[in-house]
Amino acid sequence: MTRHPSGDRPDRTEAPLGVFDSGLGGLTVVRALRDALPHERIVYLGDTARVPYGTRAEATVVKYALGCARHLVERGVKAIIVACNTVSAVAPSQLRVELDLPILGVIEPGARAGVAASKTGRIGVLATAATIASGAYPRAVASASTRAEVVGQAAPLLVPLAEEGWTEGEVPRLAVRRYLEPLALAGVDVVLLGCTHYPLLRATIQTEVRDLFGPLTAVVDSAHAVASEAKDFLRARALARRTEDGGSIELLVTDMPKSFAEVASRFLGHALPEVETIDL
Repeated sequence: MTRHPSGDRPDRTEAPLGVFDSGLGGLTVVRALRDALPHERIVYLGDTARVPYGTRAEATVVKYALGCARHLVERGVKAIIVACNTVSAVAPSQLRVELDLPILGVIEPGARAGVAASKTGRIGVLATAATIASGAYPRAVASASTRAEVVGQAAPLLVPLAEEGWTEGEVPRLAVRRYLEPLALAGVDVVLLGCTHYPLLRATIQTEVRDLFGPLTAVVDSAHAVASEAKDFLRARALARRTEDGGSIELLVTDMPKSFAEVASRFLGHALPEVETIDL
């Protein structure tokens, strides 16, 4: 494949969108992007060799994120969507300083979606330990509404369960219930999935939310909010692709686990394109 430095393409509208995550969870964002922007070309990088990021030190997350982003820049992307809440919580400013490229995260769109769905202003956030510790969601929610309050709950076991495709049955149900119980006691009326891996467990999460909270509590994830804001962003910057050919997905991973094809297909919602294994 011919790679292009980010400034060498004469028509940036034809350049692909770059998307990356610590593993496969970001494919839920790619799926939403394909719905909102069906003609865009997308290059997705899943750092499957180093998942999860959510238990890592902040400096390590920043280092990994810069490696992923620089690789996407080498692929000639016109903008990067950080489809990882942990990276979005701790690394966007460093990415913007290091890279001469627009960077979009998932936390602010998710926070706005959570605020819009809440009637009481009490918003529960399920996320990785690193995202909760960063305080990124309380800051983002406060920016969206001064009347809203965030109750955060770290749910570290949900990422490996999602990556392994273990999304139904007693083990994920008990894990999900354990993480939701403090949010139920806190009286939240929205459960915001603050990790792009968690939507794969959405059916189990919704069942437990109904049981613990009742039928009026909403479960919200940021994928569609991110896709909608990306669409507006590309149009505002005159970067939206004009060629209407159905677009494409290029899938890159840093490791090919045994269950990859089955799990990735679930995240993406259809059969996989060709997958390339890279070394960062």
